[in-house]
Amino acid sequence: MIKSFGSIRSYVSHSIQCCFSYEQLSNDHIIFLCKQKLFKQALEAFELLEKNKSCNLYPSTYAQLVSACSSIRSLYYARKVHSHIVELSNYKPDMIFQNHLLNMYGKCGSLKDARKVFDEMAERNLVTWTSIIAGYSQNGEEIEALKLYFQMRRVGLIPDQFTFGSVIKACSNMDQVELGKQLHGHVVKSEHGLHLIAQNALIAMYTRFSQVNEALKVFTRIKTKDLISWSSMIAGYAQLGYELEALSCFREMLSQRIYKLNEFVFGSVFNVCRSLAQAEYGRQIHGLSIKFGLSFDAFAGCAVTDMYARCGWLCSARTAFNQIGNPDLVAWNALIAGFAYGGDPDEAMSLFSQMRTLTLNPDDVTVRSLLCAFVSPSALILGKKVHCYVIKCGFDLDISVSNTLLSMYSKCSDLPDAHRIFNEMNYKEDLVSWNAILTAFLQQRDSGEVFSLFKMMLLSSNKPDHITLVNMLGASGKVASLEIGDQICCYAVKHGLSEDICIQNALIDMYVKCGHMTSAKKLFDSMKNPDAVSWSSLIVGYAQFGYGEEALDLFQKMRFLAVKPNQVTFVGVLTACSHVGRVKEGWQLFRAMETEFGVAPTREHCCCVVDMLARAGCIEEAEAFINKMELDPDIVVWKTLLAACKTRNNLDVGKRAAEKILEIDPSNSAAHVLLCNIFASTGSWKDVASLRGLMRQKGVKKVPGQSWIEVTDRIHVFLAEDCVHPERDRIYSMLDELWMQMLDDDYLPLEI
Repeated sequence: MIKSFGSIRSYVSHSIQCCFSYEQLSNDHIIFLCKQKLFKQALEAFELLEKNKSCNLYPSTYAQLVSACSSIRSLYYARKVHSHIVELSNYKPDMIFQNHLLNMYGKCGSLKDARKVFDEMAERNLVTWTSIIAGYSQNGEEIEALKLYFQMRRVGLIPDQFTFGSVIKACSNMDQVELGKQLHGHVVKSEHGLHLIAQNALIAMYTRFSQVNEALKVFTRIKTKDLISWSSMIAGYAQLGYELEALSCFREMLSQRIYKLNEFVFGSVFNVCRSLAQAEYGRQIHGLSIKFGLSFDAFAGCAVTDMYARCGWLCSARTAFNQIGNPDLVAWNALIAGFAYGGDPDEAMSLFSQMRTLTLNPDDVTVRSLLCAFVSPSALILGKKVHCYVIKCGFDLDISVSNTLLSMYSKCSDLPDAHRIFNEMNYKEDLVSWNAILTAFLQQRDSGEVFSLFKMMLLSSNKPDHITLVNMLGASGKVASLEIGDQICCYAVKHGLSEDICIQNALIDMYVKCGHMTSAKKLFDSMKNPDAVSWSSLIVGYAQFGYGEEALDLFQKMRFLAVKPNQVTFVGVLTACSHVGRVKEGWQLFRAMETEFGVAPTREHCCCVVDMLARAGCIEEAEAFINKMELDPDIVVWKTLLAACKTRNNLDVGKRAAEKILEIDPSNSAAHVLLCNIFASTGSWKDVASLRGLMRQKGVKKVPGQSWIEVTDRIHVFLAEDCVHPERDRIYSMLDELWMQMLDDDYLPLEI
């Protein structure tokens, strides 16, 4: 019996040893997986072990599991681990472990769970407060993060660099400049204020506030900068449009030769090269990135692909894309966008098809980029194919995709479908939608519909911005409606938009088109810093209304103030020279355009020169100029010469000009009509009859003239022999009555 009792004791002892051995092995296995950064496998092992209720986990194992949940941001496992600690273990977490739980829930995005842990803590230290502030800051709850920061200050705790990093980030996202400066003051007074974490956060905050000088002050005062300091400053310069300063900062960082550059620095610099359209700079920096071992990096690869593509180096963009080890959706989107914006819709579609064959699912960015490739009527069929795909995948429910579709149909001159897309938004349209549809109708010269849509917009929840008002002023100018233009101006003043340079320029253009040069000049003189567009609008206005001397004087003032003229400026200047007969000066300015001002002549400038020579009676010289043009002369150039031939009764040159027009457009009615008038003015009636017979044979009809009048806030548009105006019967009745009165008063109609 004693022997039997001994064997039982030996068996129990062995079982206990096995149990402890299994428990030890399980804990060690989980800890090993965590240390090898195999977090998912470690949590799966924990989940299997959880089913064995008798197996206990050590505090060190729990700590590793909490860290694993934070690393992979898994709320599912985070709650499982926490639940296991509370319900199935004898472990009572101390404050340090509770801080880890706070950090875990913050990283996993569950502020509710984090706050519950925080509120239940018996005692809290600086790490506790910093963890909960960081959680709120990282998850978009900036106001609560700031409330907790000031609450922490009230309980007497002094923030460290980590606290400052989180709370400054929260302030940055709120765009609260004054509060940011207050926090900067706290940093300066703190013993931790010189730490790089706090200083780098301040640089990022000031660049987010568009206060690049303040960011530079912080950056300059840092004695020993790290890679984050440099990359924050370079990124800030790049985002705020200080491209040359960003490149200078990058070069200064390279000169120190102590930093191993990462993909984020190169990403910012590639974006700078893209903005400057300097692919050659980008190519050199691309070589440097390869030297730093980033040739296969997806982030840097996307940035360099996008840079090459936006600069028009599509072959280099494809090469850079092919070097990416495993291109993801972002890389494909960058390449597709590059070819789309580069004007190659066929290649963009081909890449889209290739991407889909690789089982990558396009997102809204993909289809929006692809739709931007279709900008002409010839590409409309491809655009409609993508539209079908958009509907099939449900992307049309995304307002940004719908807006891109609307713009695509507008650019392809399919206004009915553009309007249908807008109407199908079912009151989900945003400000971009309204601006897009207004721009579409404005480009199609349908000012009446623009005004109707604007009235509807004012009744909606979307209020006009500066882009909307620029469109409306453009529509007012097209129909020469000063009354509506003045109303838009009043709206801009009332809503604080009148100081916007774009609106001021649009107002000048509207006044010019309405013939109110005095108002245009008054507005121009009141502007603080008129730009090239402001000067050009006024110069063109003076030139068009016969104030050639004033236009040329204004151009001289523009040159004196070192404002660089643009293409429109020279259209106005050459028109002014034409109207006042300054042929020699016009020639000099035309020849100096490219050499002195860097403005390449366009067909419009050539047309102005032809008009200038023709007005001076130099018809043959004008024809010779056209024949020597580097650009192929278009219909407008030849029409200008043909009109001058009619004025000067030059039959020979007129015939040749008309022949050139009809070579380009055989059914052009203006060429036929002008040539008929030339024949008639020289008494060539047989040629007149022959040409009119040819017009009837070809079915060429004169395009009817169009005019409009504004009556009680409504624009009425008329065509010659109009039969569609809703009040045509009353109009023709009044015309007949006027006709009878003319005959009664012995007025005879002119023979035209």
